[in-house]
Amino acid sequence: MTLIKSISGIRGTIGGTPGEALTPVDIVKFTYAYCVKLKERRPKPEGERYRVVVGKDARISGEMVEQLVCGTLIACGVDVIKAGLASTPTTEMAVIFEKADGGIILTASHNPKQWNALKLLNEKGEFLNAEEGAAILECAESDDFDFADVDSIGTIVEKDFTEAHIDAVLALDAVDAEAVRKAGFKVALDAVNSVGGIIMPELFKRLGVECIKVNCEPTGRFAHNPEPLPANLTELCDTVVKEHADLGVSVDPDVDRLALICENGKPFGEEYTLVSVADYILSREKGAKGLATSSNLSSSRALRDVTESYGGKYYAAAVGEVNVTTKMKECGALIGGEGNGGVIYPALHYGRDAIVGAALFLTNLAYRKMKVSELQKTYPQYHITKNRIELSDKSLIDKILSEMKKIYAAEDINDIDGVKISFEAKKEWVHLRKSNTEPIIRIYAESATMESAEKLASEIKDIAEKIIRG
Repeated sequence: MTLIKSISGIRGTIGGTPGEALTPVDIVKFTYAYCVKLKERRPKPEGERYRVVVGKDARISGEMVEQLVCGTLIACGVDVIKAGLASTPTTEMAVIFEKADGGIILTASHNPKQWNALKLLNEKGEFLNAEEGAAILECAESDDFDFADVDSIGTIVEKDFTEAHIDAVLALDAVDAEAVRKAGFKVALDAVNSVGGIIMPELFKRLGVECIKVNCEPTGRFAHNPEPLPANLTELCDTVVKEHADLGVSVDPDVDRLALICENGKPFGEEYTLVSVADYILSREKGAKGLATSSNLSSSRALRDVTESYGGKYYAAAVGEVNVTTKMKECGALIGGEGNGGVIYPALHYGRDAIVGAALFLTNLAYRKMKVSELQKTYPQYHITKNRIELSDKSLIDKILSEMKKIYAAEDINDIDGVKISFEAKKEWVHLRKSNTEPIIRIYAESATMESAEKLASEIKDIAEKIIRG
């Protein structure tokens, strides 16, 4: 049993003891704290109602968690707009559509079926910042409750925002639905038996794309490990080849990550989802001044290379979606996201969105008139390895990071989130970052080949081991 409380929300395994797993007690406490801080953050005249959108992925525990969250919200005097089965970006968009005061998304993203979580949104449909999240955590621990009286309890209305989300995507200038229809694409879709099986086929239908469904029943009984990594997508890869599809599309349970498969059944590379879509968006603004993109420190250098090829500037952000969106706003980024397949397109909203990512990718593919595997080869080629160092003593983490900065002081160092060392002459980098929940250091390394990336990671691990031994 696991319960992880962080500034971005609360997540854990279902069942067990309060405080040690995600139980009804924890769900109520955390939802109550969200209401308290929402009212402090957005004071209103007496009698004016607060409104919060609640959406969920298709997890088995979703209905139970939804009832607890909605019940607690109305007990706090908050009106609920229940979006039902909805992707994370759909729930975020719903907050915007409804001009609501906030939102709660019930999803554990790519975690297995025994997990669920509450992800918290502000009135812009964006994740709370670190300070706001910390305040909710503190409030939840106080066990000081004061619910609304019977005349002040909230109400619940149900609304489906699937079509509204798709309408907003298709209305974007950068999405050319007619070009996609004329291309006559066939796509194989793996929605891991969650809400992607609802919205993605509808998107493809609206775009005139033939959709071969794989694991698209929203039962919450995931057919494979739900993280959209190549090792988990063998069925999709086989289907693409068998059905002679132009493309394979995989989304995680809450549809904020997009992974692609080439027509030959080979992975496009999750890092290249953002790179490809960004290349298309930047190409539309070729020659313009102030072009900018952003992604987190652990994402591929390919985005920086593509951005600079258009005369733009790339900005690195700390890991975490709210950190990326904050940086994007600061630099005025046209597009950004995370290398795990998370595309953030501000022209729609500031949130990772596989729906808009797929629509933009298909538009670009229709314009480029080439196979997906050919398109992939037009981008800078890099390879990333992901490793970790497990430590018995958490105090060693800061020592290792500090020593690495000294050892590689002559290189390009970024320490906004752990330590990222960029070796510019070789166009390779390594990022050391401590986990917020475990006594480990994550080590991501990228280079022109997998062999050189693994070699770099191995060298860094050896140095870290020497530091540990003193």
